[in-house]
Amino acid sequence: MSRIETDSLGSKELPDEAYYGVQTLRGKENFSITGLRVSREPAMVKALGYVKKAAAMTNRDLGVLEARIADAVCTACDRVIAGEFDDQFITDFIQGGAGTSVNMNANEVIANIALEILGRPKGDYDTVNPNDHVNCSQSTNDAYPTALRLALILRLEEYSRSLAKLEDAFAQKGVEFAKVLKMGRTHLQDAVPMSMGAEFHGFATTIGEESQRVKESMNLLREINLGATAIGTSVNAPKGYPELAVRHLSALTGENFILSPDLVEATSDTGAYVQLSGVLKRTSVKLTKICNDLRLLASGPRCGFNEILLPQLQPGSSIMPGKVNPVIPEVVNQAGFFVIGMDLTVTLAASAGQLQLNVMEPVIAFALFNSIRTMQNAVTSLSENCVLHIRANADRARDMVMDSLSIITLISPILGYKKCSQIARKGYEQNKSIHDLVVLEEKLLSQEKWDEIFSFENLIQPGYIRK
Repeated sequence: MSRIETDSLGSKELPDEAYYGVQTLRGKENFSITGLRVSREPAMVKALGYVKKAAAMTNRDLGVLEARIADAVCTACDRVIAGEFDDQFITDFIQGGAGTSVNMNANEVIANIALEILGRPKGDYDTVNPNDHVNCSQSTNDAYPTALRLALILRLEEYSRSLAKLEDAFAQKGVEFAKVLKMGRTHLQDAVPMSMGAEFHGFATTIGEESQRVKESMNLLREINLGATAIGTSVNAPKGYPELAVRHLSALTGENFILSPDLVEATSDTGAYVQLSGVLKRTSVKLTKICNDLRLLASGPRCGFNEILLPQLQPGSSIMPGKVNPVIPEVVNQAGFFVIGMDLTVTLAASAGQLQLNVMEPVIAFALFNSIRTMQNAVTSLSENCVLHIRANADRARDMVMDSLSIITLISPILGYKKCSQIARKGYEQNKSIHDLVVLEEKLLSQEKWDEIFSFENLIQPGYIRK
């Protein structure tokens, strides 16, 4: 069974079970770019449903749409929001037309669901029309970016929960490793002692900072241009439509959306996407640094730092028996590199808009959704498959501290910088410990004074010790 639908370019045959229509089919045929449908991100489909429902309610309240039609559209939107028709959203994420094919995909699916609700066959667009009814008082140029912003907020809420779990995992290790003494390092050289707990607490703090940046980005996304229609002048929208549509959308979603005070500016502006992409890049850079640290600290096990033990998840070599690699930090590194590349895509696309519209929003959407998905999966894997199972090699870490020449730093207020430099040089040349040189050979400090300076408490929270 099939049906024929007609648009301004001609007719197309569609399977009768399809809820999408002729313009969706053209979009599918024209834009086979990524092979990934919009339905890959259910949040985007849900967001389109919310936007179309808010529009229908507003048009009904303002007397633009007959209540019977508006109510059928709203019920259809509820079913789209519930995910019943995800498989009908078939257009590619990257497409020409600034998202028109996605918008028409939503309009046609919702129109045909509404027709069924009213007891009419699919394609009976004289009764419920995708453009005249479902898209009433709208343009792709306000409906699509509003839906995109809502969908990003929904995805970021999930992502934020994953970040919070990673922050908590590092914080747990910060407490667990609070009494583990280790050597701090700068320039990959020995610096001064510290607690391993402080190191992992630092990881938790830096992830917590990223959660705050995500929240700030979400606030920027709540400013929308719904009601701007084509270029920000609200052409073909009744008076009061933008304000009422935004109120309805806020009530439906529980999100506090704000109508942009300058709809012309808002229709062409993509600054919020650039900001969000930058935040995702910033987090990926931080995670890359953390994972590099974890790989260094776990290096070995016999010929490296070997201060921490990562969970052993799989054999690491097809030729070297027994070798195990830090695969989770490695894969998180790679995820970070991908997100950094997606940020460049967003930057270029945002800069490529002309005049009253940025037609590159589809690739911005593709990049942002892929970045969020990749980051969320990477963060979850790092937390669940790695951080929560890290163990400290406490004896090894402490031995490296006491064997290090850099601990002479703690004695320099007593012996002076020049003398301590001479002792450190002598230790390096003669392969002797600072303790042996200072206490046993040169007798510059008593054992009691040494024990006071090099107590665990003073090493991790050093105080000023006088002669």
